[in-house]
Amino acid sequence: MKHRNRVLRLIFGCFFCALLSGCLMAKEFGRGFLGISTQVLEDSRKDALKKSFALDYNRCYAKVQEIVGPKEQPDQKDKESYVYAQDAQKKMIAIYFSPADTTPVGIFFTQESPTSTLIEVSSPSIYAKEEIAKRIFTGIDELISPKPKENETNVKE
Repeated sequence: MKHRNRVLRLIFGCFFCALLSGCLMAKEFGRGFLGISTQVLEDSRKDALKKSFALDYNRCYAKVQEIVGPKEQPDQKDKESYVYAQDAQKKMIAIYFSPADTTPVGIFFTQESPTSTLIEVSSPSIYAKEEIAKRIFTGIDELISPKPKENETNVKE
């Protein structure tokens, strides 16, 4: 019994010392413990895939939420990603790649001008980063310059 108490005190003491020394930030430690930390995404941001769009920040953010959110079409279920954190202050959305693959992917927004927004997609996984970036960049490109529908004709009278 005394041995168990000593071990518990030692563990608590080590945790407390690490917390005081700044090695662990209490807030980030709690997020990591709950599985909602975005620190790895922020650290991976230097290697992010980036693209600017001629859209204001709010429209760009809303479109990305639509793209990475739940899908209504049954054939898109395998491509569904799960938003696990949003931070308005950091201007980011954090998602898990899919319900079966909880690889984190971060989408960061930078307003370059009132009509231009830079999107950065970061992840520790190159595949997840590239796949989510492709979905987002293609989706926003289609919003900006939509493709004509198949039944529309370009006949001039």
